[in-house]
Amino acid sequence: MRIVVAIGGSIIVKNRDHEKFHQYGKILKDLSKENELFIVVGGGIFAREYIKIARDLGVNEAKCDDIGIDVTRLNARLLIFALGEYAYQDVPHTFQEAMKFASSGKIIVMGGTEPAHSTDAVGAILTEFVNGDLFVNLTSVDGMYNKDPNKFDDAELIEEISADEMLNFIKDKEVKAGTYEFMDMTAIQMIKRSSFQTIVVNGHYPENLIKAVNGEKIGTRIV
Repeated sequence: MRIVVAIGGSIIVKNRDHEKFHQYGKILKDLSKENELFIVVGGGIFAREYIKIARDLGVNEAKCDDIGIDVTRLNARLLIFALGEYAYQDVPHTFQEAMKFASSGKIIVMGGTEPAHSTDAVGAILTEFVNGDLFVNLTSVDGMYNKDPNKFDDAELIEEISADEMLNFIKDKEVKAGTYEFMDMTAIQMIKRSSFQTIVVNGHYPENLIKAVNGEKIGTRIV
């Protein structure tokens, strides 16, 4: 399969060490033996910290986004280091570059692309652009819930949801640089219009990526 994987920055740099990069590097190497992989890495806590500094300096939201994009590309480089020869050694800045680099047969690792696009959105747009078979979004929770599981003990996991239902769920949420809901509007719109298979799972456990690729019942499937 041609698979696009979005790894949230809150997952891969949470502990400010190399461990998650190492774990995902190992899993992605194995998956690449039978699949074509495109990886999009988020900015995480470092992006939020730099964005806050920029915002406190009076920088506008577009420029704050640029700061966050720079951080995602640094994280992408770290994952490339973890993948070694399995990865293409440059970080593409555009979808066209990602497709061009893919002719190498290597794993493609990128970060953000332009202001107002979260790395979730980048992953979804990339899936559409490269005609991907599967988009896996690795986030900090087990999937989509009917309410915030970090605040409500009775929050229930939604195992399957339509793109229209998800759009309705987030339509009134505020979006600023470095902050967005479970998945942003642009990402869901891409999923809706191109109908590619999408699974959202907890990325704190790297083995969940294997389960998602193997079609096991896990996380939230967007239909």
